[in-house]
Amino acid sequence: MMMKMASNEDATDDKENKEDQPSSADISGGSNQRRKLAAPPMNVSLDHSEGSLLSEDTLDTEDDGLDTGDDLDVNLDELDTPDEADSLELNKHGDSEESVLGGGAASRDPGHRAAEESRLWRSVVIGEQEHRIDMKCIEPYKRVISHGGYYAEQKAIIVFAACFLPESNCDNYNYVMENLFLYVISTLELMVAEDYIIVYLNGATPRRRMPGFTWMKRCYQMIDRRLKKNLKMFIIVHPSWFIRTLLGITRPFISSKFSSKIKYVHSLQELGEIIPMEYVHIPHSIVRYDQERSLNKFACTRLDTELQDTAAE
Repeated sequence: MMMKMASNEDATDDKENKEDQPSSADISGGSNQRRKLAAPPMNVSLDHSEGSLLSEDTLDTEDDGLDTGDDLDVNLDELDTPDEADSLELNKHGDSEESVLGGGAASRDPGHRAAEESRLWRSVVIGEQEHRIDMKCIEPYKRVISHGGYYAEQKAIIVFAACFLPESNCDNYNYVMENLFLYVISTLELMVAEDYIIVYLNGATPRRRMPGFTWMKRCYQMIDRRLKKNLKMFIIVHPSWFIRTLLGITRPFISSKFSSKIKYVHSLQELGEIIPMEYVHIPHSIVRYDQERSLNKFACTRLDTELQDTAAE
């Protein structure tokens, strides 16, 4: 009887101990369910009694809830880190990619492309039609037309120097002349507001630089009616046999009024008697050409005088 009572007491103690221990199922929960931890009864005293903050059971429960095991330990000696050569190769590869991407971004930059477009091309309106001029291809020939100041009653003087025209054997000659033609016409419209005269410097211009018949005819046809009407004089300095012939061919295509405005001048001195030369830019090659012609003319005149004197004796 005493043994039976002792066994019953042991069974009761085991049952109480099992009730006091937390169930692992309550802590870990199912694999498909959210973990739900129930806060155990806690004693806020600072002693090591059961249920207090410093009790061993509470600390063990919190460590189990954090779920930090040995599999998170990292052995730094076993890590495969890149060596110095791999690092240099990676940096070079990265730099090359950045340079390629940077160059592509610059080429695709709209502002950069717009700046290039505005630098190389000029849009002009001639005869109520818009044209685009390739300014890069005509850059060496832009001196062909210039402003020479004004003469009586504020009439503009436009100087056209044929010696600055491209040679006929240059690359893309027709393309250059096409854009140069548009440049000359558009510049003429900008320079001229009212009456004006054109000084065509023909001296020191070899045959390979002379404009063709088609080019001159088209220039005349593209000139606005206002410009044709306001033109008071077309002076050709140092006219050659070729330019005289060319103008003779174009007479059927030009008006009689325009033909009457053409005037031939054989020297710069004679030109200076018609218009003021203060702001007229004369190229050095034409100045030398004029001096040589003057010397030749003086020599020929002196020779004729001597021959006449000899014949009289």
